[in-house]
Amino acid sequence: MPNWSELVKELNQLGSPFDILRRKYISELHEYTNRNVICYYSGFLQKPELGASVAVNDNDKNGLMTAINGLDANKGLDLIIHTPGGDTAATESIVDYLWSKFQGNIRCFVPQMAMSAGTMIACSAKEIWMGKQSSLGPVDPQFNGIPAHGVIEEFEKAYKEITEKPETVPVWQPIIAKYPPAFLGECEKAIKWSNELVSEWLERNMLKEDDDKDEKIKTILKELGDHSVSYAHNRHLPSEKCKEIGLVVFDLEDDQELQDKVLSVHHIYFHTLSSTPAFKIIENQNGQAFIQQAQQVLVQQPSIKQVGEHFSGPFGIPLPSNPAEGNKQDA
Repeated sequence: MPNWSELVKELNQLGSPFDILRRKYISELHEYTNRNVICYYSGFLQKPELGASVAVNDNDKNGLMTAINGLDANKGLDLIIHTPGGDTAATESIVDYLWSKFQGNIRCFVPQMAMSAGTMIACSAKEIWMGKQSSLGPVDPQFNGIPAHGVIEEFEKAYKEITEKPETVPVWQPIIAKYPPAFLGECEKAIKWSNELVSEWLERNMLKEDDDKDEKIKTILKELGDHSVSYAHNRHLPSEKCKEIGLVVFDLEDDQELQDKVLSVHHIYFHTLSSTPAFKIIENQNGQAFIQQAQQVLVQQPSIKQVGEHFSGPFGIPLPSNPAEGNKQDA
């Protein structure tokens, strides 16, 4: 008969009904594909008030390390991702880490949305799986919500008008003055950085065997990276558009059983993020999970939300909260 502490340990291992169902459906997907499965989910739709914490940031790498530890890398990775995007530097670090572990043998599944930096991560995979409801998005860099391309366009327009019509200087002066020194140069470097990353990742993996890869990469960068083409950073690009611009995209609808299993995983994550304090979950098919939670803290004034986190798995030591800085360059 188990003693008290053994029962407590067993209860903790079983987790909540949400934990049990997530493990069940991830395990079923793993058994169907015979590949490693990691779910990388953000609660940005359920908890938008948490801001940068729900975005891709450096702390997510700890979650991926937790989920990857102990997996057989020879089986490859199916990464199911749902994210609004986030920090470019963190994205580069995450992709480099995933490459070092799986050498590009990664399929990216997008049940609903992988925007901005999420699209960059998808572009680093060997193939992307999307449904009719799925969306990728532009990867043009943003500074606190300001598109880098837009800043450069505004400077170029100001220069042209001031050169041709010097009397417009009073009109443009307050507009240009709102930008800090060297900001134009930072925007140019951010665009170059983002484009170079996506180009490098496409060339070494998704399009490496494509005879027309140079032209396809050029088209993809224009469609995803040029604000003057996409018009809005939050534009939703469906699977057909993603195929049209040259990405290797497969339809979930072509494999009904695979679609059912992926969407079952997606739906239970939405239930978890809606009904619990969790706002980010990174989890594998063995139940090893890194879970960040928003906790209610009582103070003298009305309660405020603070960011906390918890993870389970081989490491077993909680990390301090470290939400992404709001002024980082995002994609």
